[in-house]
Amino acid sequence: MTSAPTRTVGDLLRDWRLRRHLSQLDLATIADVSTRHLSWLETGRSRPTAQMILRLAESMDVPLRERNTLLLAGGFAPAFSESSLDSLPLGPVLEALRAVLAAHEPFPAVVVDRAWELVEANAGIQPLLAGVTAELVEPPVNVLRLSLHPDGLAPRIVNLPEWRSHLLARLARQAATTGDPGLADLLAELRGYPGGEQSGVGGGGVVVPMRLRHDGTVLSFLSTTTVFGTPRDVTVDELALEAFYPADAATRAALLRAP
Repeated sequence: MTSAPTRTVGDLLRDWRLRRHLSQLDLATIADVSTRHLSWLETGRSRPTAQMILRLAESMDVPLRERNTLLLAGGFAPAFSESSLDSLPLGPVLEALRAVLAAHEPFPAVVVDRAWELVEANAGIQPLLAGVTAELVEPPVNVLRLSLHPDGLAPRIVNLPEWRSHLLARLARQAATTGDPGLADLLAELRGYPGGEQSGVGGGGVVVPMRLRHDGTVLSFLSTTTVFGTPRDVTVDELALEAFYPADAATRAALLRAP
């Protein structure tokens, strides 16, 4: 068998430029380089320095993991570490996340990685898990699969077509932004789940809520996403905290009086 040819750094830079819908002139202007030089880098006529690779990657908002890939393709060492969450350098990060999760109770909140696998959660998520099959909460737990799988939350989500449309559109944007084939595979899997038979267009409201049946009532949640603003580590760059807030007074009251 013959192995697939290794992609050059020029090929990868061009791929990212096209993924960002930028012309060579666009990128050259943003990165403050000449269009000719950029063209030569993409075609291999010139070899970029590590600093130029990082400059172009920053201009295209390439994720840190893929910046390391670009550097390796150019013959350079990775610039960004990838630490485990239980490592000493990430201790303050994990402590901060756990503090936010605890402060958000009794409202639900989770921390997920780029693959949407659960990293941490607070006690507020327990009401959301009623009726979910054991297999879906066996680690590693993928929170999007948990939400949309017919054995997960999906049967209890009152506005499933609308919520499903929102999650799939968000995942599709993330897959396109990162170029991660794992996210593309997850998107294809989730699109195969039932629940999209009706229109995903909702009425009223300024944001898409998740409306969940629970104990004979309907809980309505708004969600927010928090990320670290200045990551220098791949793991930190890929973490996101998803916090759910009551979308109405009845939901707030139900959660506040829950044991």
